Amino acid sequence: MMSSPVVLALALSLVSAFCYAAAAVVQERTAAGTADLRGTLARGSWWGAVGLNASGALLHVVALRYGPLTLVQPLGALTLVVAVPLGALVARRRTSGTQWRGVALTLVGLTALLAATASGSAPADTLGTGEVLAVALVAFGVIAVLVRFASGGSALGGLAFAAASGIASGVGSTLAQKLAVGPTLSWSVAVVAVLTVAFASGGLLLSQKAYRSGLGGPLALLTLVNPVTASVIGIGLLGEGFQYGTSGTLIALAGAVAAARGVVLLSRPQSHQDRPGRRVSAPAATRDQRRLPRPTRLLRAGLPSAARVRPVTVELTGTSRAV
Repeated sequence: MMSSPVVLALALSLVSAFCYAAAAVVQERTAAGTADLRGTLARGSWWGAVGLNASGALLHVVALRYGPLTLVQPLGALTLVVAVPLGALVARRRTSGTQWRGVALTLVGLTALLAATASGSAPADTLGTGEVLAVALVAFGVIAVLVRFASGGSALGGLAFAAASGIASGVGSTLAQKLAVGPTLSWSVAVVAVLTVAFASGGLLLSQKAYRSGLGGPLALLTLVNPVTASVIGIGLLGEGFQYGTSGTLIALAGAVAAARGVVLLSRPQSHQDRPGRRVSAPAATRDQRRLPRPTRLLRAGLPSAARVRPVTVELTGTSRAV
């Protein structure tokens, strides 16, 4: 039975996921219409996405005050569950059957994770100062490697940016929990606050770069990497676990697999047949063949006046002949 802190964390996570989903849709449409970061910053829609992301982040931080990382972070997958149908609605296209199956699998997986992680009490332990610095240093190194790979012109650059964004966001959420759970004013808290803002801002900018290659794949990878990063930190450094012992662990793993499968299905692009109101146009070669004039029309039209045949005198082997 879930207690009131966990119920509150769940409700806040749901609203946060909706804010993040709306922001992702706006970011994707903004990225598709601008060629560089300067043009992006000049558009009001992007700043609207920033406001939505900020609202989602604030709600997420408050949720971390009342729920453990292993509960709150996986609920971020709801962002994709909301973003795909919302993006389809904005673009006036139909959500495919594959994507609806992805929604169902993701919800089933998250429900299993919720059952295994909703232990009932608010978190009391957070990272120490040394652990914060170690986590930040390792995360920065991994993000730098991914950004360097993405900047090399690889076809997987968008996914590399998404992975880097997921790591930055996951670490930012982990550090934000330290600020949310009873902080006291000190230099260490100030350092954590600066690192939290840096990782959160970096995750936002990296996601903007990732969305230039589309919404589905990058958002799916970001959605998976974010909770995995936070959960690894929560289990490895904070001692968070699952209910019901071995059975709870197996339930959580099965839920994670189902949710991951659902996210993959949600990330698949739609085909032309899934978009109503649009017909697949004929190939260009076929259209060009239709536009070619018939031979009978050429004969009826005759030769243009500029191409009249005139006699020309040509000398062949010393003899003048009229052609």
